[in-house]
Amino acid sequence: MIYVCLAEGFEEIEALAPVDILRRAQFEVQTVGVTGEVVTGAHGIRVAADLTVQQVQPASVEMLVLPGGMPGTKNLEASGEVQELLCAARRSNAWIAAICAAPSILGHAGLLKGRKATCFPGFEPELTGAQVTGNPVEQDGRLITAKGAGAAVAFGLKLVEVLSSPQKASQLGAAMQCTEI
Repeated sequence: MIYVCLAEGFEEIEALAPVDILRRAQFEVQTVGVTGEVVTGAHGIRVAADLTVQQVQPASVEMLVLPGGMPGTKNLEASGEVQELLCAARRSNAWIAAICAAPSILGHAGLLKGRKATCFPGFEPELTGAQVTGNPVEQDGRLITAKGAGAAVAFGLKLVEVLSSPQKASQLGAAMQCTEI
């Protein structure tokens, strides 16, 4: 299962654009309320999550997506359940994706050592051990990071690409009128 974690103060476009794109590509995606069943984003948009973090079975994680935003990123990192899901994803070699400030969570967990990564400008020091590229989207192995809200569509399409194929991502991007990916 693909899980997109939502914590109070998450960046709405960074969470919902990938959910939308993955569902357009016919993937089963569930939003996970980390701080409750209804989670309010950084810009006041309230989202009813598909399930709460307590309902997620760690062994079922095929991809874990962490949107950024403040204080959403801090709230994600402070969650013991999110940390447990991150460890489970790492153990099972599941895909792990983070955008904006959320790659800092991966850096703090030691997941970026020796890997290429990107993040929102100013968070580079938090990507412990990473080769920070500054690219809009970066993939290194089964880790995907992205720069911020402006890269949310490209991030979502990259998720489709790694879960399916470059052709499927390209076709979906074209159907969505995304010409700059």
